[in-house]
Amino acid sequence: MVRLAAIDQVAYVRFASVYREFKDVTQFLDELRGLLEKKKG
Repeated sequence: MVRLAAIDQVAYVRFASVYREFKDVTQFLDELRGLLEKKKG
């Protein structure tokens, strides 16, 4: 999944939403925040 995130963040989020089986919007937003922090750093 790390390689996918590096190549295409949108595809990563779509895949992660199925693979990680987010239970609510909060979990989804936490994943997005993690991506944004990595992008800033």
